[in-house]
Amino acid sequence: DWHVGNPPDKRSQEAARQRGIEIGDLRARQTVVVDFAHFDYIVGMDDTNMADLTALCPAGREDRLYRMLDFAEGITTLNVPDPYFGATGFDDVLDLVENASKGLLAHIRARGL
Repeated sequence: DWHVGNPPDKRSQEAARQRGIEIGDLRARQTVVVDFAHFDYIVGMDDTNMADLTALCPAGREDRLYRMLDFAEGITTLNVPDPYFGATGFDDVLDLVENASKGLLAHIRARGL
């Protein structure tokens, strides 16, 4: 819970800014049970996220739970690595997330959402 209310790490913001993306206004929050009723997609980044989200997910709402890198093209890893303790990993993570975001958007469009 210690990231709740905080903006993205400054290094994440800088990596995104270098690509013309401004994320400084975003704030972290915890997923809550009601999110499974309000959102069509609940997306986890790694095994820990997925385990936590699966435990939180109400019965009958599992169809809303996805792993981010399942949408990535040409990626064999399942987990988005945590770059928090290194400087160079932020660009690599952004590469993965951008790749997966394209696939996620295609999935959303294919469902007509």
